[in-house]
Amino acid sequence: MENNYISIGKITNFFGIKGEAKVGYDNINQIKNAKNVILLDDVSKKELKIKSVRFHKNFAIVKFEEINDINELMQYKGQRLFVSKEEALKKLEKDEFLINDLIGCIVFNKNEEKIGEVVNVSSNASQDLLNIKTLIGQIKLVPFVDEFFPLVDIENKKIIINPIEGLLS
Repeated sequence: MENNYISIGKITNFFGIKGEAKVGYDNINQIKNAKNVILLDDVSKKELKIKSVRFHKNFAIVKFEEINDINELMQYKGQRLFVSKEEALKKLEKDEFLINDLIGCIVFNKNEEKIGEVVNVSSNASQDLLNIKTLIGQIKLVPFVDEFFPLVDIENKKIIINPIEGLLS
């Protein structure tokens, strides 16, 4: 069931007594732009409408229309928030990708020689970093910027890298 959805955060706790949720998130734009979220577990699916989102320290403080106090929220503590993959794709800019779509892509140099595979995507303060597992098993963190990646073909799971000297060594 989760294949049609992507996770945008997790309710870690309550915030105050009015039913606001403290939500951990990976991508600020996904949580900021979400209007509806879905809570999924093995047996049920519940949709919640987001009334407001604000940010406090490293968390999003989310107010849902359907939840008005702390007691109503507590049953959802620990649950992940999802949006439909279709909706998430509609909101992406031309040069933006879903993390799950990047993982598993094969990375080639400009001469079409295989460099490795994207095994994860992490972030630092200024940009996302592709975690590329090289052919000898090393993990290289490469800034995911246009200058290094002239081609990202999600459909064919192929990425071309144009690294500066020393980036992959």
